[in-house]
Amino acid sequence: MTDTNHKMNCEEFQSQLPELIGTGERISDHPHLQSCELCSAFVAELEAIAEAARQLFPIVEPPDELWEHIEMAIQKEQNSAGQSGRPM
Repeated sequence: MTDTNHKMNCEEFQSQLPELIGTGERISDHPHLQSCELCSAFVAELEAIAEAARQLFPIVEPPDELWEHIEMAIQKEQNSAGQSGRPM
């Protein structure tokens, strides 16, 4: 991922930020953020925006019977296609 043996500048850190976020690791532990107030504030703002977005669009679990309904709809469509003689 990154070479932590050299001191990363803000541009390098911010260019790698999407990859860092994608790993799921705690970004706040990144060495660059320990020494850079600018990037630390930037990441804090991103985290606040992400939290606000989660509150606006909460994750809703589908009802337990959803897969049953999907399966029944597929079977109904297959039966209709089979009766009409058309291939699926």
